[in-house]
This record gives sequence, C-alpha cells and structure tokens, in this order.
Amino acid sequence: MTRHLVVSATAAEARYVPAGLPVIVTGIGKTAAATATTQALAGRAPDDLVVVNIGTAGALRPGLTGLFTPGRVLNHDLDAALIRALGFDPEELIELPGGDDVTLATGDRFVADADLRDALALRADLVDMEGYAVAYACRRLGVPVRLVKHVSDAADESALDWPSVVDASARVLGAWLAAELGG
Repeated sequence: MTRHLVVSATAAEARYVPAGLPVIVTGIGKTAAATATTQALAGRAPDDLVVVNIGTAGALRPGLTGLFTPGRVLNHDLDAALIRALGFDPEELIELPGGDDVTLATGDRFVADADLRDALALRADLVDMEGYAVAYACRRLGVPVRLVKHVSDAADESALDWPSVVDASARVLGAWLAAELGG
C-alpha cells in the first residue's frame, strides 16, 4: 500500500488537506522547502512513500487556469549556463514521471512583475517558490514526488492579492487530494 506525505509551503495552502493524510508545512522559498522536506524524509524507508507537493502557482502565459501536475520543474534563478561552463552540472531541470505537459519554474523571487513573468514564460508555464526544492530533495533521497499546483494569479501585480485568493486554491487542492488519494 502506498503511503503519501503532503508537503505545502504554507498552512493556508494545506487548509483543506483531508484528515488522515500527513502534512508538513515547509515555509516559503527553496531553502525552507528543501530543508523541511529532507527532515521529514530522513530515516523513512522510501519503498512505499510518495510525496505530494501541493500549492499555488502563478500563470506565466495568458489563459492558464486551474489545476496542473507539472511534468518538469526548473530552478529558474540559478545561473545554470555559467555553472555548466565551470564544468559542473547544475541539475536545473527535473523530469517528473506521470506529470502533464507543463513546466513549473521555481525560484526565490515572488513573481509579481509582468516583465519578469514574460521572461520566465520563454522557459516555463507556471511559477512557484518551492516545487523544485521539494522535487530535488525527493530525488536525492529516492522518494517519488508529484507536484500539484493550482493557478492563483497571473504572476503580475495581481499576485499581491494572494492572501485573498489562496483559500479558493486550497479548496481545489484539497478536493484533488480527496479524489486522487482517497484522503
């Protein structure tokens, strides 16, 4: 039997996780997400565990709304080309088996600027601040991961209204968990 661990950046996003599903709240950003995910997985046998990272995301392209399970996640605020030129693999892109044809860009910048959004849209469809870090920690520890993101804004000045829209996203994420994991 597969066990699930739900990982969320904030308690607001995890508000409607069905009772009985274990949840950890990491805090905002890549460092907090990677650290909390690693701490939660340390010492656990990965054989029957799947991490499900839920959260909100900004849409980098017009018309993207709803729920997505990204098939790729990109660390967008890493100078991968320079690191590669120095002879190291920055591992900035992680493929996620079973995901849809959407790329999620993760970085420590809260994207609320149309110019930054448009630049990121050349490489990704959605943006968040934790997905890559959770996926990276899981990959390093040999634990499968699914990312489940609900679009909360257009990654422009509308993102500043996040506190007023997060509850609607949390309800959708909770309903997905109940339907998919039977929580």
